[in-house]
Amino acid sequence: MEPRDDLPRIALASLASVDPQTIVARNMRISGGTLHAGTGDAAGDFDLSRFHRVLVLGFGKAAGPMARAVEQALGPRIDEGLIVVKRGHEVPLERIRTTPGGHPVPNEDSVRAAGMIAALADGADARTLVITLISGGGSALLAAPLFDERPPVTLEDIQETTRQLLACGAPIAELNCVRKHLLMLAGGRLARHISPATSVNLVLSDVVGDDLQTIASGPTSPDTTTYGQALSFLEYRGIAATLPVAVMDFLRAGAEGKVPETPKPGAPEFFSCSNILAGTNLLALRSASSEARRLGYNPIILTSHLAGEAREAARVLAAVAKDVAASDLPCRRPACILSGGETTVTLRGKGRGGRNQEMAAAFLWEMENEPARLAGAHFLSFSTDGEDGPTDAAGGYALPSMARAAHAEGMRIPEALRENDSYTLLAKLGGLFRTGPTGTNVCDIQIMLVV
Repeated sequence: MEPRDDLPRIALASLASVDPQTIVARNMRISGGTLHAGTGDAAGDFDLSRFHRVLVLGFGKAAGPMARAVEQALGPRIDEGLIVVKRGHEVPLERIRTTPGGHPVPNEDSVRAAGMIAALADGADARTLVITLISGGGSALLAAPLFDERPPVTLEDIQETTRQLLACGAPIAELNCVRKHLLMLAGGRLARHISPATSVNLVLSDVVGDDLQTIASGPTSPDTTTYGQALSFLEYRGIAATLPVAVMDFLRAGAEGKVPETPKPGAPEFFSCSNILAGTNLLALRSASSEARRLGYNPIILTSHLAGEAREAARVLAAVAKDVAASDLPCRRPACILSGGETTVTLRGKGRGGRNQEMAAAFLWEMENEPARLAGAHFLSFSTDGEDGPTDAAGGYALPSMARAAHAEGMRIPEALRENDSYTLLAKLGGLFRTGPTGTNVCDIQIMLVV
């Protein structure tokens, strides 16, 4: 049993289970002229003879592999298609076109892509079957401002709003509540463009709790949030006074009923709209658990709802490791404690890193402070999309050997945390976990082995 080697083995097993092509193949099958979409209670059958046209739309970090799997399933039945991906995430496709968008901050490509998607959706009629492929990152990749007769909210306004929400540590639900009330296709508005066509929407979840109206800002889902809630979030985060005036004026107008709300549950645009949750963080955690058991560990899934500040989450997980080491709680050694979700980082410094690297650095600080109690702990936190913040790493390790090296070489872990410079710290210690873009996106995963 080699924990340092077993951590990436367990991580890769979790990623394999949420590979977009595997997920789409599992949720989209054709037999006898019928499309079987979804699994279990969420399954639905669609008689392809009812439709004279099949249109495929997609956006998000997993759109490329998902589209490739749809091409394999439907082949020549696809009449037209367009997906929006981050630059560098393109994959070879035969029948579906690809266009770039900006991420994590939208750009002119995002505006152009949203217009192209809207135009295709508007061309769908009652005899069109629209297959929509939705994954994390779609909010930024498909971001055209929602214009009104008031002074418009510009792309630059949305860019600045996105930057400030990301910098203040706002969770994705708050960020997307705001975006749903500023963007042309968010908050169920894409479903409005698609109607009266029939749509089958396969969704890969990158949000804690798998809330369909939050994933990619819920373009095909009814929205229960309001302009008033968006304003409340901005006030709570303390950025209302620093956001562009046009954004605040527009949201206030919406809260006063002067701007139409997003489509709500029961709206007619959702009558022929089927949303299928195809891949989740919990699915990945269960596969990680199976691999850990195969390797000889006693696995337990602690939660798939981990949230809050990354460095504070590290302290909680380190406390769990101490209980395992001291009392075999919540499971006996050799233990594999698994968690997933999406934490946040409040930017204080000017260093490099991401939420998973920050969590690893904070865990490393716990190890340096209490080396005896955490001597048997080995930790890895990573983003399932392979991109943790604006870096080339998916996440980072925290190992006893790294803590000893940091101490011996006089590396100041608290200073790295103060400057949000976890990338530099972990790079010097050989603690970066790199996968490259994975083509999937189901939040983050933490693997903690205690021997």
